[in-house]
Amino acid sequence: MLGVRQDTTKKGTTVTNKYQKTMLKTSAGPGIAVPDEVTVAMGEIADDMREGLLALAVGAGLQVMSSLMEADVATACGPRGKHDPERTAVRHGSERGSVTLGGRRVGVQRPRMRATDGGEVPVPAYDLFSRSEILGRMAISKMLGGLSSRRYAVGLEPVGEKLERAASATSKSAVSRRFVAMTETALGELLAAPLGNLDLVALMIDGVHFGAHLCVVALGIGIDGTKHPLGLVEGSTENTTVVTDLLTDLRERGLDTTRPILVGIDGGKALHAAVTAVFDHPVTQRCQAHKCRNVANKLPDDLAKTVTKKMRAAYHAPSAILAEAQLQALARELEHTHPGAAGSLREGLSETLTVLRLGVPPTLARTLRSTNCIVIWSRARGVLDVYDGPVKCRNLCAGRGYLSPSNTQILGRFDVRSKGGGRRLAA
Repeated sequence: MLGVRQDTTKKGTTVTNKYQKTMLKTSAGPGIAVPDEVTVAMGEIADDMREGLLALAVGAGLQVMSSLMEADVATACGPRGKHDPERTAVRHGSERGSVTLGGRRVGVQRPRMRATDGGEVPVPAYDLFSRSEILGRMAISKMLGGLSSRRYAVGLEPVGEKLERAASATSKSAVSRRFVAMTETALGELLAAPLGNLDLVALMIDGVHFGAHLCVVALGIGIDGTKHPLGLVEGSTENTTVVTDLLTDLRERGLDTTRPILVGIDGGKALHAAVTAVFDHPVTQRCQAHKCRNVANKLPDDLAKTVTKKMRAAYHAPSAILAEAQLQALARELEHTHPGAAGSLREGLSETLTVLRLGVPPTLARTLRSTNCIVIWSRARGVLDVYDGPVKCRNLCAGRGYLSPSNTQILGRFDVRSKGGGRRLAA
């Protein structure tokens, strides 16, 4: 019950004189003494009314918080001015403290207690409201939403001019430190998360460029069509040690490598060898987009466009047999004038047609025929455009919890969820 005192001319206090002499009736809370009734002095927050309902609610909330802290003290020390032989602590004055409010730190006066046998006794309500974890979460939310650390304070909700002037922890450096700390934690959680409970039907592995840096990302696709970031490491897909260590780590964290699984790769020889070494029955799908780019890079610009168009048409053929025939014919055309492009086209050609050979529905095949789902995930809203490898890796991991459903669900997810689609991929 919230009692409101209507006197707006006389400055009130958060607690009445009667409260100081009799113990406040409280209800059991989660480690906090919760008063059954709290009096709010409207005179102290009358000025906040002109700044809007939120500022008024904040002023009232601070008074309620003060009452909660005083109730904790009364529970441990007994009613003020009355000796309690069963008390476990005594009042020890007060001091300045700060609590978290709307993404900032706000100064408050906090009571102190000492145990009857010596030593500081914490005030549960103050410990609860002074936690700083929410500051880190808000820093991530704001910055991954596109707000820079310099403009962090602009994006906070108004809590009253007086409080905003006295608030702290909103500077660029403070926000940046919290963001770094939280994203490092997110990266550690991602790289240590157990994978045994995931029901994956496909695994995509590709390198993602972040400025001058390159990270190898492993992204799983679940039976419900959801993308699951599994791990990442800085390095190249052409580095055998890097990719083997990444896949071995996934296996040690519980990923089932004994059953068949569709593995989409960029075509790197080291990555292909690592997949074959770690997985017992991999069904490899080489990225068609990478294959088109690799062939085009060996051709003049005018011819590259024509060849790319023919390759894409072949990849959309009704069957794998027809697609392979069209691609082999294209390779023969290029063999005499551009043998390098012809050789690149023939390399691993059959593995670029795996989704066609499996008879995957067209919408789902659009996702699985390339590793672009990794690029879409890494560039989604929720990942900052910072051209620094380690920072980008942290942002990438932090952003995974802030992506919209359109970025965590693949195209063709309903085909995966259907019995035929899921069985075709997992079999």
